[in-house]
Amino acid sequence: MKRKWPKARPFDTRLAWLLALFALAVAGRAWLAENPQHNPWAPLDLREPRGWATGAKLASLRGDPQECQAVLERSEVGFTALPATGEGECRREDRLIPADLSLAPADPQMTCSVAAGLAIWLDQDVQPLARELLGSPVARIDQIGTYSCRRMYGSDSGRWSEHATGNAIDIAGFVLEDGSRISLLGDWGGDDAKAQFLRGVRDAACDSFGTVLSPDYNAAHADHFHFDQGRGVIGGACR
Repeated sequence: MKRKWPKARPFDTRLAWLLALFALAVAGRAWLAENPQHNPWAPLDLREPRGWATGAKLASLRGDPQECQAVLERSEVGFTALPATGEGECRREDRLIPADLSLAPADPQMTCSVAAGLAIWLDQDVQPLARELLGSPVARIDQIGTYSCRRMYGSDSGRWSEHATGNAIDIAGFVLEDGSRISLLGDWGGDDAKAQFLRGVRDAACDSFGTVLSPDYNAAHADHFHFDQGRGVIGGACR
């Protein structure tokens, strides 16, 4: 006679599911502890590789200079904090000068969230791509402005530019340690390694900034990248 095994009681089934979920939660917590770049609750460190949570953490630094400066300190990015200044639409509550970002002219004033985006972009994107495609690291980034109290495109009306509060930076080119120069105006339209580098760093910047505009956007950006940390998600506008 064939033996019949007793059916599992509903209580046993629920307990098995609860134990399985508990085991998954423990394993997930351990994995997040080992991979903080994917953990939305782990403090942001700009030296860690990008993860699922990095973009949201970068975006959360906007409007929170104190937390942002704590991130720079944790990531060992030097900076000099400056007092608030300006009036009206050009009032700058969030203002600092970053160190060690190879910018020229040196000592541009910007918001902390722009400095954070620059730091991770330079370390994790610009330098690796320069070594891979051009055979030399970047010694200098030629920037042509961060703060300018104006509306977009210098118009007399319309939206205020992110430059009005130093929440943006324009970049015209790069100088490598071997002395080579790469400019957007001269090298963007080519098909050589310099052009590949420029397009690569543009694409990568979309993981660090809210808005990234390049010569592909319009003629006004034919000679520079525009990066800003305006409202919206990281990588919200990337052209």
